[in-house]
Amino acid sequence: MCSENRIMQAFLKGTTAQATRPQKDKSGSSIEKKAKLIPWVEKYRPKRVDEVAFQEEVVAVLKKSLEGADLPNLLFYGPPGTGKTSTILAAARELYGPELYKQRVLELNASDERGIQVIREKVKNFAQLTVAGSRPDGKPCPPFKIIILDEADSMTAPAQAALRRTMEKESRTTRFCLICNYISRIIEPLTSRCSKFRFKLLASQVQEERLLEICEKEKLKYTKESISALVTAAEGDLRKAITFLQSAARLNVDNEITEASVIEIAGVVPTKMIDSLLQVCFQGTFEKLEVEVRNMVDEGYAATQILSQLHDCIMEQDLSDKHKSAITEKMAVVDKCLSDGADEYLQLLSLCSAIMQQAPQNN
Repeated sequence: MCSENRIMQAFLKGTTAQATRPQKDKSGSSIEKKAKLIPWVEKYRPKRVDEVAFQEEVVAVLKKSLEGADLPNLLFYGPPGTGKTSTILAAARELYGPELYKQRVLELNASDERGIQVIREKVKNFAQLTVAGSRPDGKPCPPFKIIILDEADSMTAPAQAALRRTMEKESRTTRFCLICNYISRIIEPLTSRCSKFRFKLLASQVQEERLLEICEKEKLKYTKESISALVTAAEGDLRKAITFLQSAARLNVDNEITEASVIEIAGVVPTKMIDSLLQVCFQGTFEKLEVEVRNMVDEGYAATQILSQLHDCIMEQDLSDKHKSAITEKMAVVDKCLSDGADEYLQLLSLCSAIMQQAPQNN
């Protein structure tokens, strides 16, 4: 019996010793690892309003509010990756400082439950709280809180309607910032209560500057062509460009980042394949077209990417306006079908058949 107790005690001591050992590691090296393993999109997200690129009007308004002017309810809209969320988060951090930020800012996005019940309870309760006009470090800060509703265009119409009265009633203690891609999906009573700011697609030069800045900080080897390819593939979306750059850097750890590796990562269809497909559409037979489309789909290229590149090529072709308009109209239908989950092979075959019908020799 005694020996059994001794064995049990030894076993428990062993397990407790094992349980306590990893905790030492956690406090040391694992924290350093976590600090290093931040995605570059988050690592290089603007920390101050001044660092936001290419959105002069919004930056000017937010700077005035940082200097002490009142802040209106805001509505930011525009394409993804243009700095909408980054701008308001940077402004909120500057307004409140790191200590008060979590208490004064409520951020809800599409991944959070944002039905009518949440608007009536969580948002309303947060909006009703009153706050002081100073920070723990002694600096003045505005006597209101900020509620950020990211991807507001995915909110239901009843939830948006429930927000109207809260925006008016709690205007003394709360400011709202709605962020969306499509302003047409926000109900009129909400848009009329906000100052609207359109975020533009970032100019190529601005994107290049940011990417080169990241390359310098990360000590990456790159070519001018690879940076140009990143900008072209991102189509004005800086977040996408930075993500592609990080993927390319991981793919070429010790080597130079090349244009070919960027194109491969971005999933861009090689120009030769697009030209070959159009050549078959204009001069080939339907049997050849079927084989070409099948090969392209089997290569794993996204149908939406093929559609986008075909559109650019068609615009450059020597076709009449009537033929171009018929093809682009078909492209719009195919794009809608693909977004609804239709079969990629059949949709591409349908589009290429329409291009074949509009070919000069078939008219």
